Amino acid sequence: SQAKLNSLWFPFSTKKVGKVFIPGLPAPSLTMSNPMPRPSTPLDSVSTPAKPLNKHLGPLEESVLLSPVPELRDSSKLHDSPYVEDCTFQQLGTFIQALRDPVHNRVTLELSNNTMVRISIPEIATSELVKRCLQGVKAILPKETAVQMLVKWYNAYNAPGGPSYHSEWNLFVTCLMNMMGYNTERLCWTRNLDFEGSLSPVIAPKKARPSETGSDEDWEYLLSSDYHRNFESHPIAKALRLDPLEVSTPKDDFSQSLSLDNSTLLFSHIPAIFFVLHLIYEELKLNSLMGEGLRSRFFPIQTGFMLHPSFFSAEPPSIFQWLSSCLKGEGVQPYPYLPGICERSKLVVLSVALYILGDESAVLNEASHYLYKITSGRDALTPSWQCLECSFKPSTSVSSLAEKLVLWMTSVGFTLRDLESLPFGVALPIRDAIYQCREQPASDWPEAVCLLIGRQDLSKQAWEGSLQKGKSSVGTVLSSDIPSAAESEEDEDGMNDMNEEVMSLIWSEDLRVQEVRRLLQSARPVRVNVVQMPEASDHEYIEEKENRLLQLCQRTMALPVGRGMFTLFSYHPVPTEQLPIPKLNLTGRAPPRNTTVDLNSGNIDVPPNMACWASFHNGVAAGLKIAPASQIDSAWIVYNKPKMAELANEYAGFLMALGLNGHLTKLATLNIHDYLTKGHEMTSIGLLLGVSAAKLGTMDMAITRLLSIHIPALLPPTSTELDVPHNVQVAAVVGIGLVYQGTAHRHTAEVLLAEIGRPPGPEMEYCTDRESYSLASGLALGMVCLGHGSNLIGMSDLNVPEQLYQYMVGGHRRFQAGMHREKHKSPSYQIKEGDTINVDVTCPGATLALAMIYLKTNNRSIADWLKAPDTMYLLDFVKPEFLLLRTLARCLILWDDILPNSKWVNSNVPQIIRENIISLHATELPSSEDLSLETLAQAHVYIIAGACLSLGFRFAGSENLAAFQCLYKYATDFLKCLSAPTASVTGHYNLETCLSVLLLALAMVMAGSGNLKVLQLCRFMHKKTGGEMNYGFHLAHHMALGLLFLGGGRYSLSTSNSSIAALLCALYPHFPVHSTDNRYHLQALRHLYVLAAEPRLLTPVDVDSNTPCYALIEVTYKGTQWYGEATEELMAPTLLPELHLLKQIRVKGPRYWELLIDLSKGTTHLQSILSKGGILYVKLRAGQLSYKEDPMGWRSLLAQTVTHRSSEARAFKPEAISAFTSDPALFSFADYFCKPTVNMGQGRIQESFPSCSIPALPPCQAVRRLERREMSETFELWQMKLVLEFFSSRSHQERMSRNPTRGLFMNSEFLPVMKCTIDNTLDQWLQAGGDVSLHSYLSGQAPEESQLSMLACFLIYHSVPTPGQLAAGGLEGESGIGIQGNPASSVTGQLFLAEPVTNSNPHPFFFSF
Repeated sequence: SQAKLNSLWFPFSTKKVGKVFIPGLPAPSLTMSNPMPRPSTPLDSVSTPAKPLNKHLGPLEESVLLSPVPELRDSSKLHDSPYVEDCTFQQLGTFIQALRDPVHNRVTLELSNNTMVRISIPEIATSELVKRCLQGVKAILPKETAVQMLVKWYNAYNAPGGPSYHSEWNLFVTCLMNMMGYNTERLCWTRNLDFEGSLSPVIAPKKARPSETGSDEDWEYLLSSDYHRNFESHPIAKALRLDPLEVSTPKDDFSQSLSLDNSTLLFSHIPAIFFVLHLIYEELKLNSLMGEGLRSRFFPIQTGFMLHPSFFSAEPPSIFQWLSSCLKGEGVQPYPYLPGICERSKLVVLSVALYILGDESAVLNEASHYLYKITSGRDALTPSWQCLECSFKPSTSVSSLAEKLVLWMTSVGFTLRDLESLPFGVALPIRDAIYQCREQPASDWPEAVCLLIGRQDLSKQAWEGSLQKGKSSVGTVLSSDIPSAAESEEDEDGMNDMNEEVMSLIWSEDLRVQEVRRLLQSARPVRVNVVQMPEASDHEYIEEKENRLLQLCQRTMALPVGRGMFTLFSYHPVPTEQLPIPKLNLTGRAPPRNTTVDLNSGNIDVPPNMACWASFHNGVAAGLKIAPASQIDSAWIVYNKPKMAELANEYAGFLMALGLNGHLTKLATLNIHDYLTKGHEMTSIGLLLGVSAAKLGTMDMAITRLLSIHIPALLPPTSTELDVPHNVQVAAVVGIGLVYQGTAHRHTAEVLLAEIGRPPGPEMEYCTDRESYSLASGLALGMVCLGHGSNLIGMSDLNVPEQLYQYMVGGHRRFQAGMHREKHKSPSYQIKEGDTINVDVTCPGATLALAMIYLKTNNRSIADWLKAPDTMYLLDFVKPEFLLLRTLARCLILWDDILPNSKWVNSNVPQIIRENIISLHATELPSSEDLSLETLAQAHVYIIAGACLSLGFRFAGSENLAAFQCLYKYATDFLKCLSAPTASVTGHYNLETCLSVLLLALAMVMAGSGNLKVLQLCRFMHKKTGGEMNYGFHLAHHMALGLLFLGGGRYSLSTSNSSIAALLCALYPHFPVHSTDNRYHLQALRHLYVLAAEPRLLTPVDVDSNTPCYALIEVTYKGTQWYGEATEELMAPTLLPELHLLKQIRVKGPRYWELLIDLSKGTTHLQSILSKGGILYVKLRAGQLSYKEDPMGWRSLLAQTVTHRSSEARAFKPEAISAFTSDPALFSFADYFCKPTVNMGQGRIQESFPSCSIPALPPCQAVRRLERREMSETFELWQMKLVLEFFSSRSHQERMSRNPTRGLFMNSEFLPVMKCTIDNTLDQWLQAGGDVSLHSYLSGQAPEESQLSMLACFLIYHSVPTPGQLAAGGLEGESGIGIQGNPASSVTGQLFLAEPVTNSNPHPFFFSF
């Protein structure tokens, strides 16, 4: 075959490894380039060598070659060799130019003929056991020696026709023994190793007949064969009276087989190698997947000429013995370990030091005094063999040890899979710590910790928290079902994306959600029910129907604002589809023929542009459906731009909504410029308010310049006057307040302060709708200086509060300062105000500005300015609706004085009104000549409404019962007053205004709760469409309805300063008269409530079924000046109170695993949960059903056992496993092991241990094997011993005494049963003849082979020392069991290792020195 020759080198050595055969190269020439390129691959990436292991030819020699290609010792002389001279086609040959693209053990050869060959280089080993041994030996040997050892092994392992996976270990043993100087040819246990016919065919002919004449060994082999033994027992042999032939074992055979060649590579390192291999053996015992079949074997060796490293000890270490000594509180020495190899031993030692000994410093630093590192001879440090004290150190918090252990083990990469592979006795302390952490975990632990402790609910919560915002899988958990074709009619109402599953859990007892959806839909024609009178003509009847429709349309146009509240942030749009915007249907249907009634017939006069603002609100409502976490971009926003001009108003509202939910920042600046240059008023309003809300409080300069273009006061005096519509100016002023909110920016505050009292211009500029501009300036000024109070740094010369007070009460206009003073020199020719301030224009803005600047400051002096007049003379100077604003502002300043009761509300009413007016629902008013009863009555209702509105602000989103009852009482009083005879004195309009304010205050307090009484009030007001009910009142009523179901019950209102400022803009208590009315308040500001909404719905989701469920939670409030620390139980899903009021939230049992969210450390974690849908994953406890399946708890497994008296009912049924787990593996286990069989009355597991749990299953099986005398090794007995010692350890007893209610990891009945069973079994063995074997062992004699396994179990269980230790300790006695006194109390020494004696298969073995 054609081949290519090259040599492999170690990158860190000058030692050549061997030849490489590369089949398939095209050229026959074998010439190679000079100099030879060295591969940059590690050791395990070298190619196949040509040197096999000759296991019967004594020590390995490097010169042994099986390849027909001769090896060259010096690669530099390769071209001078005879081999190269024989290559006649040398000049035409192909050679390797470079190596490239190394990946693991694969590399590409780049040849000189521009071709490339990909080759795969064999591994250094495939068996995990061999790999570990090689790593250990390499770590302990000097560098050069380690390289030579690896080269010899690699040549042996990768010889042509190398060994299979199963014989790899045997090959390694033989190779290692050869290198240590053993004559493997004469050792019977190495000579009989099975290589499974996998040796090279080149070796096989050589080993077939090592000698032509034969040898004595051939005869000895024949005599010891099975054939010879069968022949001797044959009847013919007896008949012929043939004497049996005995194998004559030469006396020096044993000594010859053990005579070592001290010239071999590893002879001087035998003690170190055996010690390291024993450590690996101890390491593998800690892995149940690797420890199967491992055995320890002793060899007598000559140690005279060997090097004894500093770490070498006469007693080989035992990890089980070390753990046992720690559990019993005995002194131990530091445990030796190999870095990177014995990591599991290190982890077990340090975890026991932390959890059992209570030493928290054990895991803090790398160099723990419980361990000492073993390194190569040059770097080895002399270990300190002092005995460590193993007494339990009580910690300040017992649970903290468990937490620290779990957190540390996770940090080093320990997983649940690693735990399952630990032996059950070694893993018990770790499982106990995990059990404690599982009961009371912290909510902010990483995902890996939660997985380790078996809390899938927390791990999934942590995984959700680690995702970027918007990439959460919450949407898939709480996604609403796709509506069917039958619901196509409802699909158009814009409310079909609500999460029905969660809402059905919140309001499960009625159909209030469907009722709200019916009240807020505006996509279907309204019912125009007008009865035709006999005297009315058809034309008059049509006009009457259209007039009725016009009244109903006032309500229909007010619905979108409330619908936007209801559907807030409930939809994740598809980026490839346009956002569906429901139609605003202003037609009607008249029964009984269901004829269409339209306003466009021309029969009645319809106001122009009547639906303009209604379309804007409809667009806002549709845009607010988009959740902040949705993935949309600038292209999608532009993609939604409608083609038809009549839909431009809806798109303007859509842009504002995108700003309110934070998506408008993604819109490109070029598109913003394009929209503004169109000159469309509505688009400009929506865009300016939207970008301002998106940049709330940022002082963004780009947005500031954008807004300043639309505000003449912020432009230079010499700039060209722009024809900016008035409503756009109002929107820009409010936008400035939003962008500069809370910053107290001086220039902005100065300009806004002047704009509150901006006089009308001479050419009719600034003359229309002045009130809304002044109000907007006041609101903006209040937002800029929000909550600063008297701490307005750098503004003392502006006299802000005094100026605002003058705007509020009137007086002479001050001289206009600033750069715009020239503009205001000429008075208006149409509006004659003179030098006095027009209070009707400036009072609302100034009053609310004072309220916002001094919000929550409890400033009495400012609050006294806002107090209602207490004389009839002064009352005549104040408009009654301004009294509402003054009362509201005063109460907001005196925030801490607001109390939820009628007494406090009435305390805001001046004494003159209290003395001269009776209750709201009185039938008669007293007559008086000196007093204006109309003024007193109107002042009374407005002051009451103002106080109630402040009560709504104070307790917004709290669901405070006292506040609700107080407000509900006043709302019903106003309803009664409307139908009372005295209503005409107060005025129906005033009473309707106050009732709307009361309804809004009620909805603020109960925001998101869906309270049934408030819903009934809203529905009652919804049905009122005649009389004084105008567009503004409908707007207020449906805003209240929307607040009541804010975000479908997922959102509530905040009482932060920013939220109160937004609510003051949105709920300004002067409502528009008709749909185009913006004189007193810009309608677009009604949507700023979004800035006050915050997600507060906590929805438990079962982590197994991934569905929302009920869960009992316990909310603990912090103590305040009004109440102490309090605890309340709630059934989730539920709205939480404001987070700053809470101390902690706990998911309570008994149905679900407990979970604590500690808010004293910060609210970030809970805010993250709430912002991602409020999903809190919970895990159902075993044997429990959910509250939906079992509301009263009568179907749980515990309830069934209590309510049934018969033992059969209380017995475990395999079918009940479904209540415990959904794991199919446990289903199969219960089916096979827990079902009664024909011959057994109980299940197999329940036979001896009826109360054993799943963690106790391995000890159960081990005890059963011990009972049946089937235990062939002591591994499982060690585990049982560690289990008993752990539960009797001082650390465990200390924990139990500190926390008596602490649950046990294992059933308390199981441990005594297990201990008693082991004791009885060993006692029975002792009485049945085991005492003879024990006496023989202690006397130094060989016990019976059949008794070895039970003898080893007895010695280990009772900690019996070896005979040598007994003699050294002066203990004597040969009677009885061989020990005087209690064997269990003896000092534990090196235990007898009986595994190699009891093992029937001698092939898998290990070394121990």
